Amino acid sequence: MHKRTLKWIVLAAAIAAPLAVQAHKMWLLPSATNVAGADPWVTVDAAISNDLFHPDHHAASLEQLVITAPDGQTAKPANEAVGKYRSVFDLQLDQQGTYKLALVSSGLSASYELDGQKRRWRGEADELRSAIPGAAKNLQVTASSNRVETFISNGKPNDTALKPTGQGLELVPVTRVTDLVAGEPATFQLLLDGKPAGNLKVSAIAGATRYRNAQDAITAQTGSDGKFRLTWPHAGMYWINATTQDDNSGSKFARKRRLSYTATLEVLPE
Repeated sequence: MHKRTLKWIVLAAAIAAPLAVQAHKMWLLPSATNVAGADPWVTVDAAISNDLFHPDHHAASLEQLVITAPDGQTAKPANEAVGKYRSVFDLQLDQQGTYKLALVSSGLSASYELDGQKRRWRGEADELRSAIPGAAKNLQVTASSNRVETFISNGKPNDTALKPTGQGLELVPVTRVTDLVAGEPATFQLLLDGKPAGNLKVSAIAGATRYRNAQDAITAQTGSDGKFRLTWPHAGMYWINATTQDDNSGSKFARKRRLSYTATLEVLPE
């Protein structure tokens, strides 16, 4: 499959359905979130699936993978591979502190009518003019911004890699993001373009959803300061997600922008 086609399959799956009830969820899943030693490694899966952390739908593209090391510099993955249902890569944690791993994507989607039929398109801004026929009617263009993350600490955690970029919807941990414990509340902050994102719904779902009949999501609401609190009912890997939309598209072609933030967090036993 062409890389650009794969990219837009991934992006479409990430934003096509509402928060928490969407059939397909995109995620990064590390083999460990806490390690120690002079030269540890982790393996990370990246996929879009129906059941959380069980790759059963489509591999996630690694084209937009950005790894920030504990010193704030960019780290490189190793042994990247893309399969039918999941992508995989290794990461050597040669620094002490916390790493942030992110799949970051943006683009445009359009709907229009041509010869009485509804059409849809997805792509980059510089492709829009040539992709949409001149005879198209009722053209509506929406920008998208999506971020999928996970975090890994080698030894003592630090916050350098966790600094927000000021672009799109981002998570700022208040509680140590790799030190979450079942039964204990954890506090986070959501930012939208670097400013507190108030009044957003956040959903958290524990993994292994294929082995139960309900998603069993826990939810929270951000305050005016963008902060929210979650108390984990049990240990395990959790998928958290928030979505929003605004009129700050950042594109002369689009009137609206849809944003999504997703993270995989590990919660340890009491």
